[in-house]
Amino acid sequence: MPKKNHSPYEQLLKILILESERDYQDQAMIGGLGPFAEHWAADLPDSLDDPDVIAEAQNRATRLTGYADLSPAERQSLIDEARQWLHEQIAAESAAPSRPTASRPGAPSRTRPDAHSPVTVIKGVSDTMSKRLERLDVRTVGDLLYLFPRRYDDFSHLKTINQLVPGEEVTIVGTVWEVNTRRTRSGIPITTVTLSDETGMLQATWFNQPYLARQIQRARQIVISGKVDLYLGRFTFQSPVWEPLEKDLIHTARIVPVYPLTEGIGARWMRRTVKNALDRWAGAVTDYLPAYLRHRQDLMDLPVALGQMHFPDDQASLALARRRLAFDEFLLIQLGVLRRRRESQEAPAPELLIREEVIQGFLRSLPFALTGAQDRALADILIDLAQSRPMRRLLQGDVGSGKTVVALTAALVAVSNGLQAAIMAPTEVLAEQHYQTVRQLLGDAPVRVALLTGRLKKSERDHVRQTITDGQIDIAVGTHALIQEGVAFPRLALAVVDEQHRFGVMQRVALKEQTGANPHMLVMSATPIPRTLALTLYGDLDLSVIDELPAGRQPVDTRYLTPRQRERAYGFIRGQVEQGHQAFVICPLVEESEKTEAKAAVEEYERLQKDVFPDLRLGLLHGRLKSAEKEAVMGAFRDGELDILVSTSVVEVGIDVPNATVMLVEGANRFGLAQLHQFRGRVGRSAAQSYCLLLADDPSEEAEERLHIVERTHNGFVLAEEDLRLRGPGEFFGTRQSGLPDLRVARISDTALLELAREEAQQLFERDPDLTQPDHHLLVAKLDQVWGSASQTELTTETV
Repeated sequence: MPKKNHSPYEQLLKILILESERDYQDQAMIGGLGPFAEHWAADLPDSLDDPDVIAEAQNRATRLTGYADLSPAERQSLIDEARQWLHEQIAAESAAPSRPTASRPGAPSRTRPDAHSPVTVIKGVSDTMSKRLERLDVRTVGDLLYLFPRRYDDFSHLKTINQLVPGEEVTIVGTVWEVNTRRTRSGIPITTVTLSDETGMLQATWFNQPYLARQIQRARQIVISGKVDLYLGRFTFQSPVWEPLEKDLIHTARIVPVYPLTEGIGARWMRRTVKNALDRWAGAVTDYLPAYLRHRQDLMDLPVALGQMHFPDDQASLALARRRLAFDEFLLIQLGVLRRRRESQEAPAPELLIREEVIQGFLRSLPFALTGAQDRALADILIDLAQSRPMRRLLQGDVGSGKTVVALTAALVAVSNGLQAAIMAPTEVLAEQHYQTVRQLLGDAPVRVALLTGRLKKSERDHVRQTITDGQIDIAVGTHALIQEGVAFPRLALAVVDEQHRFGVMQRVALKEQTGANPHMLVMSATPIPRTLALTLYGDLDLSVIDELPAGRQPVDTRYLTPRQRERAYGFIRGQVEQGHQAFVICPLVEESEKTEAKAAVEEYERLQKDVFPDLRLGLLHGRLKSAEKEAVMGAFRDGELDILVSTSVVEVGIDVPNATVMLVEGANRFGLAQLHQFRGRVGRSAAQSYCLLLADDPSEEAEERLHIVERTHNGFVLAEEDLRLRGPGEFFGTRQSGLPDLRVARISDTALLELAREEAQQLFERDPDLTQPDHHLLVAKLDQVWGSASQTELTTETV
């Protein structure tokens, strides 16, 4: 508390109010605000008693000492933040009871800010700036510590002027000889600074930053970093990064972090703010990894890794920091999915009797023999079903590889045990296709099958629900609404889920709650996923792969075409339609938004209908259509009421139209390999020869190579591995995968590190199955925090 009646807070507040009234021109005090703040801080011990209070006030004053070097906007932000803090201190003084300090032994000190504190506790962050930081999902100190640079500028190459080479990115330390500001004819101010070192002179120029003339003073040493240019025989820099020569450089002469920004937040402010946060709080960050694990894997301590990730000393230190933080992300994901698997298997599933006569009787009734890959996948599933431990298996297979017949065989095992099975698809059209396929494959078998979708009349839906509840249905087929519309399965033994990426973790929990049981679960996916990615996304599932196509299925003839061959492609489509077939036309990917993409699709549809195929029946499909409209269009195409379906990428995982024999992809160079393969999978679903035409518009060399890879490669898994290598996991999936924490540092292509993290996660559960040992408490708390935030955004169901 103050010793004097006159509060130091009120004294400083008056000066700051005066400076605000004078438009932040540094004219409130003779000599400037910075020197005044230094004297004010030095006098605080004479006015205040509490050492913690004095330290905090001096820290606040230190922020004002560099006031003269700030831009007008930065000055205003700093003063607004300081005034708010001073008002709070004055209010606290007024509210506090007046009593001698001797009567306060053992009085608690103020709570010290920590990583969970709001960002406003960081030096230089006002309420205004905190609201802007929220747009970057930064609300606390910890959020800022984990807002990692999106890239780095390497300005660590320090050179003298006589060593400069035009075009290089370098750093120069020089003495300011001259500072001039002039205006162009249009009124734009140009600030020019002449610098020298012992080897020569150069000129640096900045546009529209007149305040630099006050900040950069003659005879002062500064550091500039940027690209070297040559003008009229003299070395020049255009708008280089600069800062005064100090002990701790953060903008120049080092590997400089480049952060994601938003309106109202500049690069220099962001770097300085992150540095302030690191200096104050990084050292106090608790390392949640057990010491034995850090030592075994030779991992950098967490506080050091955070510091080096933001402001690396060199490339080697950056690599070590990235390795530590990427390992953490992989480990937390692996621990989460493994813990989820353990929890899902706590309650037993029905232990099914495998009746060979039922299985063989069904397989003999089929008009085809299973492939070797189908046999192996079925064997894996039958072993799982015979156990009381709930099956959690992912069945991967290319489009048309025969996943449905394997899943139906598993369903018949449940039915032969007097129990029920459910088959769920992401859309009504796919659910209807599954229903028709199941009925066709079963033939005259005495199995009761029902379809439940939104297309049914209410009375029909109510009837189907009731028959399922009464146990009169053996296999229920429908959308994921089967577990969301009050459908009760009295004897559910197996749930088959098509397209896992549209069926999040929360929906799996809903399935268990809806049925009151813990059924076996088989997940099917036609999206080829590399093993490393499958380990991350589906780490709680066992993996079976069908990597053979059924006998007699012809590979789709794939051709890469240039824009000059577009008319030939249209003629080829017309020829196929005249032979009684159908065709898809995929519109180019438009990056801006789904709305823009839909508009482009409408325009392409109208152009094709009016100018190219006026005599044919065309349909249009895009993401802005309502669900019922999408279903109607896809249904009309499937039923042969349309000759050509013009679509955006929403058709990628979609309808089964055996009569469609041509897939024309416009702007094919804008799509990834795996996505193009999925488009290609929409055709080639009958004995008729099918074709995929990849029309590129002005592709780069790399894009051309990708298209040639698709042209010659028909194995979806090979393409997926190549796509992952070329583009990374973010673009591979298009949007965030549901139910998983974000990857900020790790790359899915870091295969070795991912495998290492999975091994450590498995060993950790073997060592401590319930994660209750003392040296795991911090890790469990972090695990709960990370997976808790992931589950809040889990039901993002529309991905690739």
